[in-house]
Parts: sequence; structure tokens; C-alpha cells
Amino acid sequence: MSAEALERLRGRLVVSCQAYPGEPLRDPDAMRRMALAVIEGGAAGIRAQGIADLEAIRAATDLPLIGLWKDGASGVFITPTAAHALAVARTGADIVALDATGRPRPDGRPLAESIDAVHRAGRLVMADVATEEEGLRAAGLGADVVGTTLSGYTADAPRLPGPDLGLVERLSRALDVPVVAEGRIHTPEQARAAMAAGAFAVVVGTAITHPTTITGWFARAVGNGQPGQGA
Repeated sequence: MSAEALERLRGRLVVSCQAYPGEPLRDPDAMRRMALAVIEGGAAGIRAQGIADLEAIRAATDLPLIGLWKDGASGVFITPTAAHALAVARTGADIVALDATGRPRPDGRPLAESIDAVHRAGRLVMADVATEEEGLRAAGLGADVVGTTLSGYTADAPRLPGPDLGLVERLSRALDVPVVAEGRIHTPEQARAAMAAGAFAVVVGTAITHPTTITGWFARAVGNGQPGQGA
């Protein structure tokens, strides 16, 4: 079923439904509702984080679900260990996303251990990477799909103002596994450009599901120096 779920994402949009701790929408039911809303808009799949959120979303839809568990605030914190990966797999997520950068993992265990654990649980692995070398390594270790999620968020890759389309293109040419474009895709034009660069699918989060950030874009554009003030 997981392989079928991945194929259902080919050439389609995945929407990331996440909220940060302390935010008004940081609630599993809010993310479930967010997921249902973006599905109505045409999302072919959902990416979400946290066990409770994943369980709530899985119960609400049978569309492909990419799951992860953020634990920590720095370094490797996207599904950082095999134990985290197994917990995500048990929520019913079709694909387990995890940090596949070259940085040390918090438990000191190798990346291959997490990939193997997910496969034993009957799920697929999405390797979130920052560089071409990390993508090649992750695929060599058995990752089923590679995402450009972490480009610009580690010391090994500069942060571009928009998506890292160059990385999408290089990975798409070098790998036999699907490459998913993710990270700073803020407009439909950028999403289209990612597909043209060779992406198997595109993940968009902030620009669709994070109203605080989107409001900030507009507030700054109109010179609103004092948020919250108005007629």
C-alpha cells in the first residue's frame, strides 16, 4: 500500500499541515481540519508531524500521508531516531520522513538503522536532505524518496530566498528514486518551476497553512508597523 501511496503523489501537490508550539493552531484537531481544507482545494497528500496529529489526520482521510516527529529544537530533530520512526509508522502514515543529513544523530545511531526500521514496519522512507551528497547517500542506504526539505537549514547548504531548484535538478538527474521538492516554495510559479526542474512531487507548507507567516508578508508589504492596530 505504501508504494501505491507514493505513486499517487506523482506530479501532484502535497501540503504540509504543521503548527509550531505555542501557536493558536498547535492542536491535533486544528491540523486535522486544516488537512481536510487543503484536500478540498486539491492536495493529493498531506505531510504532518507529531503522533497525535498524524493519528487524527489518518482517521480523517485515506490520501497519502507523509509523517514525521519533530523532537528537539536544533540539530537533527526531524524523526531523529529509529524509535521515533517506528512510532510514526504505527500511526498509519504511508511514508516516514526523517532527517538524512550528515549531522550526528542524537542517539549516536546510524541513519541506516532508522531506514531499516521503517521498512520492517512496512512503510516507505522519505529522506530529508540539504545537499546532493546527502541525497545520494540516503538513496544508497535504501531511502524510497529524497526531499530537498533541509536545503538552507544546515551549515552545508546556503539558504536561498526561494526553493533550491538547482538541488532538485541535480538530484533528479542523479537518482533513480523520486525526488520531492520542498522548502520555501511560496508561489504557484515556484511550484511549477520545481516540477520543471524534475521534481516527482512538490510539498508546500507555510504559504498555504501558516496564517501567521502569510499575514506577516502582507502586513510588511503595506507598511503595517504596528500589527493588531486598525479600524
